[in-house]
Amino acid sequence: MKIVTLSELPDEPVSHNPEIKKKVMLRQGDLPHITNFSQAVFAPGQTAVPHSHPDMAEVFLVLSGSGVITIDGTTCPLEPGTCVAVQPNERHELSNTGAAPLALTYFGVAV
Repeated sequence: MKIVTLSELPDEPVSHNPEIKKKVMLRQGDLPHITNFSQAVFAPGQTAVPHSHPDMAEVFLVLSGSGVITIDGTTCPLEPGTCVAVQPNERHELSNTGAAPLALTYFGVAV
């Protein structure tokens, strides 16, 4: 069993843009197949650069704010309640296009 509280976790840089901060609730090894379970907050205008993962899928859930995600050239809007699943090797980029912070909870699944 592992119990964490977001308010007690330190901010860490997101690997695809160190200016974006995340709080990591679960790390690889905490649960089988889960590579991470995190919450990230993008300030207005911030973007996680295009990237892909050959060894994991990712799932994003928008908590607040607005933005876009581009997956293999297709851009989709992000708003609270939007859930996006990204398959391994799909090139993806997330951006905050709104005036308020964009908060996302996301996790990776090893494949």
